[in-house]
Amino acid sequence: TSPDWIPGFTPRVLWTPGLRAETLPAGDVIVATAWQTAGPVNAAPARCGRKFYLVQHYESLYHGSPDEVDRTYTYPLRKMVISSWLREIMREKFQGEAELLVTPVDPALFSRVDPGPDDGLVRVLMLHHDYAWKGVADGLEAVRRVKARRPEVRLVGFGVKRPKRGEAYDEYYENLPQGRLAWLYSRCRIFLCPSWDEGLGMPSMEAMACGAALVTYDNGGCRDYALDGQTALVARRRDVAHLAERLELAVCDPGLRAKLAREGMAHIKREFDWERAVAKMEALFDQPPWKN
Repeated sequence: TSPDWIPGFTPRVLWTPGLRAETLPAGDVIVATAWQTAGPVNAAPARCGRKFYLVQHYESLYHGSPDEVDRTYTYPLRKMVISSWLREIMREKFQGEAELLVTPVDPALFSRVDPGPDDGLVRVLMLHHDYAWKGVADGLEAVRRVKARRPEVRLVGFGVKRPKRGEAYDEYYENLPQGRLAWLYSRCRIFLCPSWDEGLGMPSMEAMACGAALVTYDNGGCRDYALDGQTALVARRRDVAHLAERLELAVCDPGLRAKLAREGMAHIKREFDWERAVAKMEALFDQPPWKN
């Protein structure tokens, strides 16, 4: 059975009843992808293959017991990280090295498309999420301040579920099919990311690939692609006033907005490539074990 969330996925998938040593199959490589799976991978028998840990966020911040999660970063697993920020954390907090593998954007799914006639509005797109650290409250407040002075601004939200509290979105798209996301990104001139911390921040990268200008907090993971004044406007982390200021600048200056969109799109396409990323991961899997 193939994962239904990956259309066209052809490799054989063997489902196991649990992550216990006796149920894990033999293989060449075994990869932990979150703190909950790091323990079982660390304890897996040698027949499971070389052991890796794909670190996709500093999960100690928001998931599980901080001490328990931190402990997983000390396991003798070869670490791969999806952002330079995470690599720095592994080095500074845990004295461990990690290979950098920034997740690329799939150009087959995320490229600029014709959004239709220009109605003169400046649509600001924001991902809605119930986690407080996604910063939705900060984003809503920043947009509220800007809209008070710039009536052409419209806030567009999207997410897996419709908001429960009736947040002030002018438009909202619930569980939009993946094939329609490029249209949504392309019709919104600005993508606003108010997350406090991100392991990388794929929605921001997807929006940039579709020609939206990015306004974001300095959330750590964004530093690989959000270069302030070049590919994005970056606000101080959890500083709503500064976020509103940067957002208003993007709204008020069409020339700057176009420059950010153009250079942001080029950066995403130039710096992050699936073929290179896959080749690097395959090379890592083929290397002999190392001491972390």
